[in-house]
Amino acid sequence: MKNIKFFTLVLLTGFLFTSCSDNDNPIPVNEEEIITTITVTLVPNGGGDTITLQSRDLDGDGPDAPVVTVSGNFVANTVYGGAIVILNETESPAENITDEVEAEDEEHQFFYTVSGGLDATTDYANFDDDGNPLGTLFTLSTGAASTGTLGFTLRHEPTKPNTGLADAGGETDLAVTFSVTID
Repeated sequence: MKNIKFFTLVLLTGFLFTSCSDNDNPIPVNEEEIITTITVTLVPNGGGDTITLQSRDLDGDGPDAPVVTVSGNFVANTVYGGAIVILNETESPAENITDEVEAEDEEHQFFYTVSGGLDATTDYANFDDDGNPLGTLFTLSTGAASTGTLGFTLRHEPTKPNTGLADAGGETDLAVTFSVTID
């Protein structure tokens, strides 16, 4: 009988020591956000029509393809101020993920890809607390009439500074490409 009591006491003591921890401040887990929508708004300097690029994928990895829209064509030889907004529209009201990206600016960076013969260049217009590009704000300068693609990639925990998407590392949170035209 003594052995049973002693064994029970050992089990209870072991349970108490393994159940308790002196770490009252565990490291919070930063769960990956759901991004359903990216809206890129481009306003021409000096007036003209605002161009809106949007990709919405409300079912995420589901069977439905994203709905991609481009509101119009760019004007040749024009500088546009660009702003990116990303949302989680699975919540009501929609969660603005851009706010979190900007709050965690050292852990994020947008990259822009101009390809397919599009005569345009991009420049960053906002930066993280260390002076490295963030990219939720940017400029797009169009050249001659052309067609091609304009891509946007958001990386989480990229190497900063970097020379571009190829050496940035990190994880891709979002990647979308728009077919566009410069008139």
